[in-house]
Order: sequence, then structure tokens, then C-alpha cells
Amino acid sequence: VQLVESGGGSVQAGGSLRLSCAASGLTFSRYHVAWFRQAPGKEREFVASITYSGNMDYTDSVKGRFTISRDNAKNAVYLQMSSLKPEDTAVYYCGARPYVGGTYSYWGQGTQVTVSS
Repeated sequence: VQLVESGGGSVQAGGSLRLSCAASGLTFSRYHVAWFRQAPGKEREFVASITYSGNMDYTDSVKGRFTISRDNAKNAVYLQMSSLKPEDTAVYYCGARPYVGGTYSYWGQGTQVTVSS
């Protein structure tokens, strides 16, 4: 199983980025997928998730600014980030877990997002 994130970069506050996570080696449509992030000196935190059936959830700090989506035909999940703030600066990871239960056991290598004020 492999998850590969892309799309990170450096932007100014108020800008936008779209992260992508490409999955291989698993039946993607049977997995819930989520984005997490980890800022320097902080623990990894949940950002957004999308179930195998398309139900979405977000942490409060990104509601209204970030949108998670998936394309099962492309084995991909996306995170559209708008109105970015300096506090969104972190390494963003995608994770996957089976829809039948369990923890997020598959992870990508992460992609850096840096937002400057």
C-alpha cells in the first residue's frame, strides 16, 4: 500500500492550495481517508476526513475554508484549502483506514504547507 501526497508549497495568508493524495495497493473505495497535519513542536492533529461513501468531517478551525473530496476512479483524495492562515503551516499527511473499522494504518510521507503573514 502506498499513499503519496503532493501539492504543498508556500503561500501568503489568504491564499489557496490544493493537496492531492494518490493511493495504490488497496481497494480505495473501501477505505475512509483523512488529512492530518503536524506543525513543528506539536502533535499530529486531525484536519478532515471523508468516508468511503462520501460523508465529510472537519476540525472546527478549518470549517468553511477547507474542502475534502475523493475520486474513487482515480484512487485519489483532495484537500482544497482556501483563506489560508499562518497557523495552517504544517506538514500535511493523508491516512487511510478500512471502512469496516480500525485505525488509520496507512500513511503518506507528507507534504509541507507554509503560510506567511
